[in-house]
Amino acid sequence: MGVQRSITRSLVRYGASTVIVAVIVAVYFLWAHASETTVALTLLIVILVVAANWGLRHAVYVSFLCSAAFNFFFLPPVLTFTIREGRNWLALCTFLLTGIVASQLAERARTEAEMSHRRQREAERLYEFSQKMLVTGNVIDLLNQLPQMMAGTFNLAGAALYLREKDRVYRSSPSYMDVTAAELRDAVFTRDHRRDEARDLTLVPILLGQRPIGALGVTGAGMSPEALDAVCGLAAIAMERAGAMETLARVEASRESERLRNALLDSVAHELRTPLTSITAAITSLRSNDRLDKEQSSELMEVIEEEAGRLDRLVGQAMEMAELDAHAIKLDLQPHSIRQAVDVAMEELHAQLKTHPVDVRLPDSLPMVQMDLERIAKVLQHLLENAAKYSPETSPIFVSAEVVKERLVTSVADRGVGIDDLERTMIFDKFYRGQGQRYRVQGTGMGLAIAKAIVEAHGGSIEVTSQPEHGSVFSFSLPLERMSA
Repeated sequence: MGVQRSITRSLVRYGASTVIVAVIVAVYFLWAHASETTVALTLLIVILVVAANWGLRHAVYVSFLCSAAFNFFFLPPVLTFTIREGRNWLALCTFLLTGIVASQLAERARTEAEMSHRRQREAERLYEFSQKMLVTGNVIDLLNQLPQMMAGTFNLAGAALYLREKDRVYRSSPSYMDVTAAELRDAVFTRDHRRDEARDLTLVPILLGQRPIGALGVTGAGMSPEALDAVCGLAAIAMERAGAMETLARVEASRESERLRNALLDSVAHELRTPLTSITAAITSLRSNDRLDKEQSSELMEVIEEEAGRLDRLVGQAMEMAELDAHAIKLDLQPHSIRQAVDVAMEELHAQLKTHPVDVRLPDSLPMVQMDLERIAKVLQHLLENAAKYSPETSPIFVSAEVVKERLVTSVADRGVGIDDLERTMIFDKFYRGQGQRYRVQGTGMGLAIAKAIVEAHGGSIEVTSQPEHGSVFSFSLPLERMSA
C-alpha cells in the first residue's frame, strides 16, 4: 500500500513538472517573445524549484525536458531538434549541465536542511526525554516507565529495555513482543547497532563507560544511530541512578530499623524501669520497716498492684503489636453499637479519666456496625488515654460519632497542645512520640500504632486533625456494609 502511494505521488510530480514547463514555453513562445537568455534563466529557476522541493530525480527529468523544449522552440531553426550553429550546441550543453549541477546542489541543500531539521527535532526530543526522566518522582519505578517514555517521545512502535543486573525486560506495553528477551541478552555484549530491516527492529547495547549493563530494542525507523546512542546513555544513567536509590533505600531502611530498635530499647527500658523501681521500693519498705501501720502497708501494696498492672499492659501492648504486624489476629465481628465500645473503654480508663470530664455525644439513631467489640474498645481506650495524657488537667474530652458516606466516623477531641503539620505525618508510626512531650509524658509510642492497625484490620481508616495550642481530633471510620470475619 505504501509503495503504491509513493509511485502515484511520483507520477503526479512528473506530470505537474511537465505541465509547468509546457506553460512557461507556451507563454514565451506564443506571447512574450523573450530572448533566449530570459527563457533559459526562467527554465533554470523551474529546475531549482523542483530540485529543492521534489528531489534530484525529478530535477534531472525537468533538466532534460527543459533542454529539449529550449532546443525545439527557441534555438534556430525553431520547431526542430536540429542545431546549425556551434554556439547553440554550446549553449544547449551549458544549459543542460547547469541544470543538472544546480539540481544536485539544490538536492544537497535540501538533504542537509532535512538532516539539520531532523537533528534539531531529535535534540528537542532528547531534551524532552531527559526532562521526563528528571521529573519522575519515584526513581525505582523509572525503569518500568523508560520504554514507554522512549516510545512516546520518539514516535516508536515499541521499545524494550533489558537490565543485565536484574535479568529483567521492561517493555513499553504488555503487548509489545517484537523483540525477545534472548535477543536482548545477546545484544548486551555487542558493540555495534544490529538492524533487522524485515522487522524494522534495532538492537543497541547500553554501556556505562566500557561496562555493558543492558540492551535496548526499538521498532521503528524514527531515530538516528546518534540519537539511539544518546538515549542509551541516558538510560544507563537512569539505571545507575535507580541502583543508587535502591542502595540508599536499603541503607535508610537499615538506619530506620536501627533507630526503631534503639527507640524500642530506650522506651521499653524507661517504661519498665519506672514500675520496677516503684515495686522494688515498695517491697523494700514493707520488708525493712516493721512499724508501718495497716493503712501505709495498704498504700504500698496498692502501688505494687498498680505498677504490676502497668508492666502487664506494656508487655501486652508489645505482644499485640507483634500480632498486628504479622496479621495474625482474628476479628470476632459482630453487630454492635459504638456506644458499647465507648462504655467499655471508659470503664477500663476510669482512673486515668478522673481529672478529665468526658462529654459523650452519640445520637441514638446511629446504626449498628460489624466490629470486634473488644478491639474497637481498645482503639477508643488508646485515643482517650492519649487525650488525657496530652491535655491539661480538668480540660474536657469530647467523644462523638456520625455517619459519613456509608461509614461510621467516631471522633475523640481534646484541648491539648496540638500536633504540628510535620508530626501529623508520623504520629501513627510505631514508637514515635511527640518531640515536645516525649520526656514529659510517659509512654512507649505504641498506642496509636496499635489503634491504626486495629482500625485498618476492620477495613477502616484513622486520621488526625490538629491546631497547635488548641487541641487535636482523632477520628476513625468503620464501614457500615456487612464484613466477613
